[in-house]
Amino acid sequence: MVTDDEILARPDFETQARDVCEASALDVGHMAFHLRGPRTVGRRLTQLARILHEPAATWGVRLLLNDRLDVALAVGAAGAHLGAGSLPPDQARRLLGPRRLLGVSVHSPNEAVRAAESRVDYLFVGTLFETPSHPGVTVGGARLMSSVASRVDLPLVGIGGVTPERATQVVASGGYGVAVMRGIWDAPSPPDAVRAYLDALERMI
Repeated sequence: MVTDDEILARPDFETQARDVCEASALDVGHMAFHLRGPRTVGRRLTQLARILHEPAATWGVRLLLNDRLDVALAVGAAGAHLGAGSLPPDQARRLLGPRRLLGVSVHSPNEAVRAAESRVDYLFVGTLFETPSHPGVTVGGARLMSSVASRVDLPLVGIGGVTPERATQVVASGGYGVAVMRGIWDAPSPPDAVRAYLDALERMI
């Protein structure tokens, strides 16, 4: 589950966030909530992280901060995720320590190989399919996931336009799971959307 600035600014975000954490209890230990807000001020991100920390822990969801290692450390989050403009993974690991999760977004097999040489725990692989949040971006589809999976030995999470139906393609191509933004937060019922993704992935087991 991934957010952006617009999602974080919604008046019902805090309620919806708690609800999707509860819905995620169907898959305890494997769900992560990526609090991402590139233009959201640090004070607000810290506030939201503190609000979400307890419900995430209650329902077995790992809370991660995108780019904001300072906020992750301040609130005791499970870890952090790095994008293209973030700190190098080695530096981030030194700051986070060995116990917190650290992930990196990659867009090609070569990027994945370089990231895997650092002490990261997983990779986001994308953009896989067309998505409104990244219009005009060249998509790699399931072939990109397969190419990355053949080069690195890390859990791979597919991102970008992943629907419940496409989630099965991602896993069949070597993915460990999927990362979703609009497919959850723009759904009529975000908790029901979470359950739909979990049901699709459950059928792959």
